[in-house]
Amino acid sequence: MSESENSSTAASQSQCDELAAAVLRYCEANHFKIAAAESLTGGLLADAFVRIPGASKVFLGSAVTYDIRAKAKILGVNADLLAREGAVHPEVARQMAAGTAQLYRQTEDGDCVIGLATTGVAGPGPDGDKPAGLVYIGCSLPCGFNGIRARQTAAYELRLKGDREAVRHETVQYILEKLRTLSALSQE
Repeated sequence: MSESENSSTAASQSQCDELAAAVLRYCEANHFKIAAAESLTGGLLADAFVRIPGASKVFLGSAVTYDIRAKAKILGVNADLLAREGAVHPEVARQMAAGTAQLYRQTEDGDCVIGLATTGVAGPGPDGDKPAGLVYIGCSLPCGFNGIRARQTAAYELRLKGDREAVRHETVQYILEKLRTLSALSQE
């Protein structure tokens, strides 16, 4: 790696650390928990949170469901949807996010888990008709998160450029930025 690449990587990591720390502080202050279901990020999203001291007060865990069957069995993603559309689809991301919120829900905490999900094609080439860099992020937000009145689950499409590692890291950065925006942290 060149000196400029090392500098760019360090700056990107620093930005992710700042975003993750801000999201964790918001969630701790507002009694929310975070859980993730990761496919193309393979644990990078979990790492973004656990790099921050005190993350265990908020971050519950991450299910790395890289295999399509694991998405169905562990997260409850509809098997017919997976067979018809494959893993790279907005509804798969939505179901992964909702499934992880349910998987990590603790009875004593109530419905306070933010479910996050990543699925897509990191590359280097396409996956069938899905191009490299096509990513879907799922977010399932509980009642009370930034004033919402009932759980909301949405998927967001990304079209990223770069090699496999760049796509994976940009996905993590995007989801942290999205959480910051959804929680109104950007206005603090």
